Amino acid sequence: MILPALLTSAGFNIVICIGFFSLYSILRKQPNNLKVYFGQRLAQLQPGQKNHYFFDRLIPSAGWLVKAWEASDDDIYACGGIDGLVFIRLIVFCIRIFSVAAVLCIFLVLPVNLFGQAIDGTTPESQMDIFTIRNVQEGSKGLWAHFFALYVISISSYVLLYIEFKNVARMRLEQVIRFPRRPSHFTVLVRGIPWYDGESYSEAVSKHFSRCYNVSYLAHQMVYRSGTIQKLMMETEKMYKVLTETPINQYVQPITLETLPPSNPLKIVASETESALKKHTKHGRKSDMKDQECAAAFVFFKTRYAAMVASYTIQSKDPMLWVTDFAPEPYDVYWANLCIPYKLLWIRKTLVFIGTILFSVWFLLPTTLVQGLVNIAQLETTFPILRGISKKQYANIISGYLPSLVLTCFVLLVPPVMLMFATLEGAVSRSGRKKSACCKAIIFFFWNIFFYNLFTGTWWDRMNKLTVTGLKDMATLLGNLIPGQAPFFMTYIMTTGWASLAYELMQPFVLIVNWFCQFVLMRKEGYGDLYTFPYHTEVPRTLLFSLLGFTFCILAPLILPFLLVYYFFAYFVYRNQILNVYITRYNTNGSYWPIAHNATIFSLVIMQGVASIIFGMKNVGTASGFAFILIIFTLLFNLYCRHKFLPLFTNKAVQDLIEMDRHDEHSGRLEEVLSRLLSSYNKVGTYSGNHPTDLLSPEYKKICGDSMVVTRSKEDETRFVLFVCLFVCYYY
Repeated sequence: MILPALLTSAGFNIVICIGFFSLYSILRKQPNNLKVYFGQRLAQLQPGQKNHYFFDRLIPSAGWLVKAWEASDDDIYACGGIDGLVFIRLIVFCIRIFSVAAVLCIFLVLPVNLFGQAIDGTTPESQMDIFTIRNVQEGSKGLWAHFFALYVISISSYVLLYIEFKNVARMRLEQVIRFPRRPSHFTVLVRGIPWYDGESYSEAVSKHFSRCYNVSYLAHQMVYRSGTIQKLMMETEKMYKVLTETPINQYVQPITLETLPPSNPLKIVASETESALKKHTKHGRKSDMKDQECAAAFVFFKTRYAAMVASYTIQSKDPMLWVTDFAPEPYDVYWANLCIPYKLLWIRKTLVFIGTILFSVWFLLPTTLVQGLVNIAQLETTFPILRGISKKQYANIISGYLPSLVLTCFVLLVPPVMLMFATLEGAVSRSGRKKSACCKAIIFFFWNIFFYNLFTGTWWDRMNKLTVTGLKDMATLLGNLIPGQAPFFMTYIMTTGWASLAYELMQPFVLIVNWFCQFVLMRKEGYGDLYTFPYHTEVPRTLLFSLLGFTFCILAPLILPFLLVYYFFAYFVYRNQILNVYITRYNTNGSYWPIAHNATIFSLVIMQGVASIIFGMKNVGTASGFAFILIIFTLLFNLYCRHKFLPLFTNKAVQDLIEMDRHDEHSGRLEEVLSRLLSSYNKVGTYSGNHPTDLLSPEYKKICGDSMVVTRSKEDETRFVLFVCLFVCYYY
């Protein structure tokens, strides 16, 4: 990529980001958009604040930046939970480490690269190479500046990673103590329940746990299959809500209170159906229960310690039977996957693994196309019909802005597809499903966006020379050509990173639907939904950019300013979104940090491995050997952190659980806790996602208020819009 193409891409992205940020500062002040940009804070607004008009609503301002900066960690924790705070700490970690790298590499490494004189910088194709390590001559003493920067960046990363891992582990322990009466502390999810002739699953669960945990076993709640009638009832109730909230056309006779029965007919049907189901269960045959019950149940215990022992104990000689684990929180349960037979989960995981590979293979096509657009000269040589494009006025746009834009459009498909794969895998919790999708997206991005772009860029760059000189060893080839791919990833950071922040602020999808509901459907309250934070989208993107930063910081230091601009703006944007837009419905209690830690360790190993190869190619054997030794230290450091902190993310401290059990017993609150426990999962399962206010935790009520109960995730947007369009077509 030539320098004018890079500058063209930078100009496009700067103009787009400034325009979107200014437009957002205006749109967020309009009363009609409150439900779009203040879903988290809407319950705290007073009615008088909505209809008053101010002239400054039409003037762009940076007030939201100031408020995001002034918010404390306690504010972030109150709105986003521990996961939101961990994500912000991840961004802060990236700002710190890449600030250190920028100071070292720009003021120490970049001058060495610039005055290396190893390549001719007069040709357009080599204009960007003079800023990389490719311009340093073999055996030059200036390479020790790169070696020094490598060691300082690595040691700084070790220190910062250790501090963050320790702090997140401490927050996770405090989370258990801060909310001691959560239902999941007393509840165990049991799957793989065997079927015995002459008794139902419920009777089998009762006999097993009464026999094995006679003192601590309290009760259990079976998971029942959701039949067609129950689904129709829920859809009918949703339709009823839409009909009551939507204004009636003047040509249709409006429904008044006089025309309705004194009580909700839907509730009557629901109660009658439930009573009929109970009678059928009581008087029907035991064999019919197998068709209604799932081989899964929530088992409640009298103490937290007993629940922990049951969750970590193998209940049967066959590990596929009586599989126990801590139950998710009531609102975190993904009910659709509870009825999947446990013995079929490995088949689902195998099929998902195959599907992920096929999707990755398909994604190689747009990646190859993107690298072809970057190397226009080679593209003209391969396809004679395209000759002359590089001399056009729009050539800089094609090679600079268009490749990263095309790749960004295809990348938008990745998080939803990975979320679908995580669902098909059989995740029993919403947070677990999103965490699994996050891990899959990270692996996908690292391979398809990073490694394959390096390989295809190398192929396009060396295509003519490979036929003459033959293929050299892979290490030498990559060492020579990896620095040359830095300009493409600079444009990718601008197009995908900077533009994604502008998109995140604007929320264009929700904004358009809100305007449609207000000005077409004439709904006064408009449209605005409460979304959970898209960790499966933002965490992989953040870690991919950190991989790019670690890999190219000493090879092509010019990438660091682009990264720092992204991370600084991401710090403000995501804090604003967590405080104002997204709502915390479920949490992984900081489980995203081990994922970020492992990805950072992988990035460090890649940085040190590439540096070792390049030092060897530049005839600096001592630096190459010490860089390889640094890889061993990185792996040992990762092993130490895993042994010291990772058990705190997979287990709970027995000492804390016993102390909480004793405190509840001495204070007399144990009976109250157990009485609420028996109805927690039952009610959530009955309402199927529309959570009743009485089941909300006190901290949730304090943050959001009772009027913000029904929430949904962003994957439901398409279904909602389709439903609205069908309803409008039928209605008009």
